[in-house]
Amino acid sequence: MRLTSFTDYSLRTLLYLCAHRDQLVTIQDIADMHSISKNHLMKVVYQLGQSGLVETVRGRNGGLRLAKDPKDINIGALVRMTETDFFMAECFDREHDTCPLTPNCALKHTLNDATRAFLSVLDQQTLQDMLPQQAEAGAAKPVRIVRGAAA
Repeated sequence: MRLTSFTDYSLRTLLYLCAHRDQLVTIQDIADMHSISKNHLMKVVYQLGQSGLVETVRGRNGGLRLAKDPKDINIGALVRMTETDFFMAECFDREHDTCPLTPNCALKHTLNDATRAFLSVLDQQTLQDMLPQQAEAGAAKPVRIVRGAAA
């Protein structure tokens, strides 16, 4: 399964906002950090804002911040929201399926089961689970992400 760049950028944006919870960040900050298009990122942030995951603050000192606690943002729900479809093969799309094997092929069922398993794993994860573990449990200090830093 390959996620679209829209989903990838959505996840990156949310992780960046988690790492910078103590301040407002700009779309340009995120675009620069990940070397991605600011214009494309604006569309991503717009949808995240519409879905209630990101809060935008307008004005000269405005920016973005998480609108929900990371533990309340489910990764499976986010992926379902940002992906247009989960068509693993042509036969998943009934409108455009021209494969002559479709009526008697078990591959579609296997791929469908694999997609459900993929989403099931994501459904068990929250944005909080994606953050690096803090040395002290319950530490309130946000994690910093710095471009080019050694892991």
